[in-house]
Amino acid sequence: MTTRTAAVQGGLNLEYFTVAWNTLEAMVALICGALAGSIALTGFGLDSLIEVSSGGVLLWRLQSDSDETRREAVERRALKLVGISLITLAVYVAGESIMNLIRRQAPERSLPGMALAIAALIVMPVLARAKKKVASAIASPALQADSRQTDICAYLAAILLLGLLLNAALGWWWADSTAGLVMVPLIAYEGVQGLRGKTCCDDCQ
Repeated sequence: MTTRTAAVQGGLNLEYFTVAWNTLEAMVALICGALAGSIALTGFGLDSLIEVSSGGVLLWRLQSDSDETRREAVERRALKLVGISLITLAVYVAGESIMNLIRRQAPERSLPGMALAIAALIVMPVLARAKKKVASAIASPALQADSRQTDICAYLAAILLLGLLLNAALGWWWADSTAGLVMVPLIAYEGVQGLRGKTCCDDCQ
């Protein structure tokens, strides 16, 4: 097995894990978000679904690694599709957060939601670093972009946990919606970058 083949196989394993983890993460976050009335949890769950779709595209790209023309086409398509999804998510989170602030609507406490955020804070940075290593080894802008998406998942988990903890500990009804609004610039920026076809690789060049 060549070095590149081994790296691609490692990337495939990472993406299989990404799809499985984020499917479970999305289910837990969306259910807990609905039960607790938490916009931050719901937004986190929707972001996880985007990660699942991104992981699926990366599986397609890595499985066709030997076909350079197809590989480049998949990367371009993936960046644009993820960009559109992220911008849609940013609009949704912003709209719901603003409406909840206007209505002064507070979420119920969600211990499963907090546990989910803590787990994501542990897993996502490790996963992102592993993806960056493989992306560098095979010079894949698409995998670099996907690793950036995984980084954002960790940032969103930190914001989510802060909002839920402040609401649970101090009764700050506005903390959850504010946490949702803090998510918006991060999500929107990555969405615009995806639509422009820019990745971490482009920035490094």
